Amino acid sequence: MANYPRYAIYYTATPGSAPDRFGASLLGYDAHGGDDLPFPDGLPLDWRDLTHDPRKYGFHATLKAPMALADGKAESQLAAACQLFADLVRPVPVIQPIVDSISGFIAVIPAEPSAELELLAGDATKAFDSFRATLSPEDRARRNPDKLTPRQRDYLDRWGYPYVFEEFRFHMTLTGRLPAERREQVVAMLRGRFAATGIGPLAIDAIALCRQENPNSRFRVIGRWQLRT
Repeated sequence: MANYPRYAIYYTATPGSAPDRFGASLLGYDAHGGDDLPFPDGLPLDWRDLTHDPRKYGFHATLKAPMALADGKAESQLAAACQLFADLVRPVPVIQPIVDSISGFIAVIPAEPSAELELLAGDATKAFDSFRATLSPEDRARRNPDKLTPRQRDYLDRWGYPYVFEEFRFHMTLTGRLPAERREQVVAMLRGRFAATGIGPLAIDAIALCRQENPNSRFRVIGRWQLRT
C-alpha cells in the first residue's frame, strides 16, 4: 500500500450542473459526493460493464495524472498548492463540447483545439510535479511503455504520465475502450443524449483535488477551486 493514497488534479464540472449530472449519471457515480447513482433508462444491457473503468475515476478531465505523494509531502500542502494555482490570473479556457470516440473509448471532448486549455494543462503538469513520488517499476509497466512513442516514453519518465504537453488531449471519459463494431452505435446514442441536455459552451474554470484511498476504491473530490480570470 506504499503507493496509496493516490491524488490527481482534475477538471470537474460544477456539482449539480447539467454537464456534471450528464456524466455522473452515465457513469453511475458522483465523485463529488462519493455516491452510487442509478443509470438512466434506455441504456444497453451491458452498460455497467462498458463503464466499469471510468467509474473508478468519476466524470473528469485529467490535468495532473494520479500520483502517490513524494516523501515529505502532505495532502494539506498539495491542497494549498491547488489554491495558489487557482489564484494565478490566466485566461479561462472555453470549449464547445462534443461527444466522440478517442483512442477507442467515448468521451466529451472539445470540438476544436484550444491554446488556453493546452496552457492550463501544461501549467498543471509542471506546478504539481514536486508532489509526485517517482513511478515504481510496476506503475511504469502499467503504462505499456513499449507501445508508446519515444516522446511519450520520455514524458512518462520525466513527468510520470505520457500524455502531457504536445501529447495532451482534453477528454471527459464516458466509457471504457469499446470494440470497433460497437463504437458508432454508442457514439450516436450518447450524442443524442448529450444534445438533449442543451449543454452549450463549457468554461474549464476550476480544478479539483481527488483522492483514491486504495486500489479497490474510487477517486473522490476532496477540494475544488475556481480559477481566477
